[in-house]
Order: sequence, then C-alpha cells, then structure tokens
Amino acid sequence: MISSPVLERAQRFLSALRHCQVLGMQVHEASAEGLTLRLPYSLHIVGNPDTGVIHGGAITTLMDTTCGISTVCVLPEFEICPTLDLRIDYMHPAEPGKDVFGFAECYRVTPNIIFTRGYAYQDDPEQPIAHVVGAFMRMGKSVQGGGELKRNIQQGGGA
Repeated sequence: MISSPVLERAQRFLSALRHCQVLGMQVHEASAEGLTLRLPYSLHIVGNPDTGVIHGGAITTLMDTTCGISTVCVLPEFEICPTLDLRIDYMHPAEPGKDVFGFAECYRVTPNIIFTRGYAYQDDPEQPIAHVVGAFMRMGKSVQGGGELKRNIQQGGGA
C-alpha cells in the first residue's frame, strides 16, 4: 500500500476511534475514489456462538465507520461529519472465520451534506454481504466541536 495524504488522514481518523481499535479495524485502501476498511474476524464479534456468524452490529459499525471516514477522503481539509442517516441492506450472513471488508465512496458532496454508498464483502466484492447508503452532515472546518477527536486527527495522534 502506497502512502498518500488521503491514506494518512484516513488512518489517523480510524486510530482516533476507540471502538474501532477494540474491533481491530484497519485501513486497507484509501483514495479520493473511496475507502476500504478491514474488520478482522474474532470471537469478540460473533453473534451466534453455535455457528460463528458475525453479529450484524459489527457489520453496521464497519459500514458506518467506512462511510464516515470516506468523507475525509474527498474533502480538502478535515471536517467533523456526523452520521445523519444510514441504511444497510443485508444480503447474506458473513462466513465464519473470514475477515470482512467495507468499501464506501462519496457520490455527492454539497455545502451541507455528503452522500455515501458502499458495500461489505469477504472474498469477492461482486458477492456483497451488505449494501449501504449514508448521509453525513458537514459541520465545517471552523467548528470548534469534536474536541480531542478533532485535535488527534489533525495532529496525527490516537485517542
């Protein structure tokens, strides 16, 4: 993976999110065209211990995070962009024992809202586990909110 400013910004954002650290999420690819995160399979995210199937909440977290961080891939400067709306359509359960990848892209950027879409998959992006669409509110680069998270992302530190 070749380093780029977009990749570095995505990695800083992800490293500032404690729940993503606990889940072990990693940036797989990042560019202005989109973002792919990896959610490693672990027993902590299993929803059904009898089958080993990953809990839907872990997939939701992956996709919300992927869509949210994809916003920093298209904006010229960092902005806090909280989730306004997220819809996930589950196609089939994830296979036990395999990592899950989430891809998202921003397909429309307005002065107030960023619209995203993407999918979760394991081995083949053409066989998605789930599809997602989301809307994220632009707070503006001058917003003083976000506190420690915003400072950590801008300065390159973790939470």
